[in-house]
Amino acid sequence: MFQTPTHRDAALALDRSDPLAAARGSFEIEEGTIYLVGHSLGPPPVQARRKAEAALDTWRSDLVRGWNSAGWIDLAERTGDRLARLIGAEQGSVVVTDNVSVNLFKLAAAALGLCRRAILVIEEDEFPTDQYIVAALGNLQRIEVRRVPAGEGIAALKEGGVLIKSAVNYRSAGIADITAHEAEARRHGALIVWDLSHATGVLNLRLRANGALLATGCTYKYLNGGPGAPAFVHAASEIAGKLSSPLPGWMGHAAPFAFEAGYTPRGGAARFASGTPPILSLASLDGALDVVTGQALADLQAKAQALGAITIARAKAMGIALLSPEDDARRGGHVSIRITQGYPVVQALAARGVLADFRAPDTVRFGFSPLFLKFGQVWDAMEILADILSTRSWDAPEFHIRAKVT
Repeated sequence: MFQTPTHRDAALALDRSDPLAAARGSFEIEEGTIYLVGHSLGPPPVQARRKAEAALDTWRSDLVRGWNSAGWIDLAERTGDRLARLIGAEQGSVVVTDNVSVNLFKLAAAALGLCRRAILVIEEDEFPTDQYIVAALGNLQRIEVRRVPAGEGIAALKEGGVLIKSAVNYRSAGIADITAHEAEARRHGALIVWDLSHATGVLNLRLRANGALLATGCTYKYLNGGPGAPAFVHAASEIAGKLSSPLPGWMGHAAPFAFEAGYTPRGGAARFASGTPPILSLASLDGALDVVTGQALADLQAKAQALGAITIARAKAMGIALLSPEDDARRGGHVSIRITQGYPVVQALAARGVLADFRAPDTVRFGFSPLFLKFGQVWDAMEILADILSTRSWDAPEFHIRAKVT
């Protein structure tokens, strides 16, 4: 769909023919900023701010009546249905609730009761929170936890149990074969909880077609829901009714306002709702989804991967080591490269208007949110990187000062 440009004019030509170009006007990004961190925190869409402000106005005018007058009580499920379309899942199988860490715990604990064997499996290159949750749940349940080498989770499914697996690896951006993993899990009485945090909104996900039953993911990356926006839970209808949440909060009760002492779960994924939903954050997320809803998911994935291809080509020309697959079909929406002095390099980039991120010990990540990024911007960012490396401008003292968030 996109031919990797070999000069800046070719990159600008791609911008002129970009089918997603109209979406750029929905984002509030400071002029002169090349924002390559949408894989970590998406920028604010105008629609997100408007819906958040509307929720604030309702809070002021309607007060507690807003739960009924504005439909706040159903917002987590309505937003979940919008997310279901983005991940290729059936309506009613997604609810917005809590955060990814909590949701991983809930889903993995619930899934253990349906597996042939009570084993938890995690690959050693998974995102740290996924590993922490597995270790803590294993200790709590007093069951075996298997931490296997990267890529060997699918082989471990032969023993049964629950595998927590990212659809897109947070460091390398490698894409997992969901269909193959799910087929293997079914053969051996195992279940997989998919972490879609680096996949939702940038890949053409087809969970139902690929056989995925359980998943969670955040909404503040490619979905641009805002800092700390709530995560979501997906539980396919064929399995949801068999699952019991280990955190049965009142919003997951079939009749929360009956105030019964005993717990009766709601139907479908909604049983995984826990406490009172964060309405202001949900409203912001609902507005952000206005931007991505209606876009062709195949276009989103194709553009993100094409933007990544520019970075890979330029990095190779500079002799920089790659951590991400060169094959577009195997790579998600970001590209990771290895630079020994990665932290000060990222700070030097920021000083020149290019925002990227650093992951210890030597990884620099560039994220390619297809809704607002231009091909010309990515070309220019790599030109700036080349200049910073050749002139060693990254070695200024101020660029070595470590901040809490990298």
